Amino acid sequence: MPNRNQVAFIASFAGTLLLLVALTEFVKRKLHAAGYYVSDLILIGLEKKPRAEPIDPEMADFLNGPYAQLIALALALATSALVYLKFGRGKRKPVLDPQTWKEFPLKQKIVISPNTAIYRFALPHPEDVLGLPIGQHVSVQAEINGKDIMRSYTPTSSDDDLGHFDLLVKAYEKGNISRYISLLKIGDKVRIKGPKGHFRYTPTLAREIGMIAGGTGITPMLQIIRAALKNPLDRTKLSLIYANVNPEDILLKKELDELASKHSHRFRVYYVLNNPPPNWNGGVGFVTKEHIENHLPPTDKDIKVLMCGPPPMITAMKKYLDELKYPAPRTISKLEDQVFCF
Repeated sequence: MPNRNQVAFIASFAGTLLLLVALTEFVKRKLHAAGYYVSDLILIGLEKKPRAEPIDPEMADFLNGPYAQLIALALALATSALVYLKFGRGKRKPVLDPQTWKEFPLKQKIVISPNTAIYRFALPHPEDVLGLPIGQHVSVQAEINGKDIMRSYTPTSSDDDLGHFDLLVKAYEKGNISRYISLLKIGDKVRIKGPKGHFRYTPTLAREIGMIAGGTGITPMLQIIRAALKNPLDRTKLSLIYANVNPEDILLKKELDELASKHSHRFRVYYVLNNPPPNWNGGVGFVTKEHIENHLPPTDKDIKVLMCGPPPMITAMKKYLDELKYPAPRTISKLEDQVFCF
């Protein structure tokens, strides 16, 4: 639906056009009454040549009558409508507000595994966009046992997804917010605020990006991977090491494998499992220094390494990266850092 400004623009355009048509007709009639014709005025100073064939009187009456103006008006309005449909329907204002908590109802729950699901929340309008830059996250707040609890989540959806946003959440028995979200019923609301974070992905951010993710730490990586690979002008190469305990813990593996197959020249994924199945061809145990050395880009001024996962894992990864001569990450990562921790 057009907004108020777009309706005002169309109305003012149509009103101005009608006024011009009426004014043109008035001036033309006055000139005709005085014995002047527009075509003659345009050709002043040129020799008048007799017409080879006289214009059919009925055609002349039609061209000089009101129907010609009505047809011209209809064509102008049709052209305006096409221009509006093509260029005038921009995205709506982003819904997120970094200063204000907003509530969004649960619209759909898509089960991924026994304890993990994608929770789809509806935005106020079907054409609304969340307004989250790629690489940033939101805060989720809930009152639990009389206390306001807050945790950060990275939506796996983007602003290409109109009218909703998705949170990939793994429910833990002792996880306050994750358990709260897992118990939501359709129509129940959560409080959201954002965007938050110091990372913002752009196609020119780095020549190559290496990623290390553990468990649900895949969400910011997936957001970046999706955005980079669907942009035909983006040339960034991506390498992902994704660590989990069991095979069923690998979230959205099918999608990751499909992306790696479709974009094999730009995206590679290497899985590491503590408890691998028979004939497993990925890594076994924890992510090691050798895994990083073999599957991520070596340190350079135009590469980045992104990490997201459990704190013990991140601590170990920092140690290995230091041994491989990567710059040490800051306590709070900044966009310009070569090693960034979400």
